[in-house]
Formats: sequence, structure tokens, C-alpha cells
Amino acid sequence: MISEAQIVKAIKEYEGGRELNDVCRELGIHKSTFYNWRKKYAGMDSQELKRLKELEEENRKLKHMYAELALDNKMLKDVLSKKF
Repeated sequence: MISEAQIVKAIKEYEGGRELNDVCRELGIHKSTFYNWRKKYAGMDSQELKRLKELEEENRKLKHMYAELALDNKMLKDVLSKKF
């Protein structure tokens, strides 16, 4: 698996003048994959990439917390509606 640091490095090499075919061959990927990566990671440095990963992890945790709370809320509503 290719890490985000390798992806950013490959994009910088391409932007520095290296041939796209050489970059793709070295990583063992298709050009369309490279262009998708470039769309997502272009212009990032290692600090920004680290911050992106932290935000994605925080977002995942928040979504998980919301799902649990929504389920708890639904269960409480079901219990209360059956008692009365």
C-alpha cells in the first residue's frame, strides 16, 4: 500500500518536471489514480497532510458518537411510547 507521504512526494516530483509515466510506473499505478491523488493532495506538505489525517480521524469519531446517540434516542422513544 502506498502511504500519503509517498503520494505527496510523487506529486511534487511530477510538478517538478518528472514524466508522469515514470512516476506511475515506479508506484505501479494507473494515470487516472495519479490524477485522483493529485486532485486530493496537490499543494500539500507534510504538516498539512498530518492535519488532514487528524481531521479525518476526528470526523470518524464524531460520526460514530452521533450514530450511538441517535440509536440511544430511538431506543428511549420506543420504550417511552410502549409504557404509555
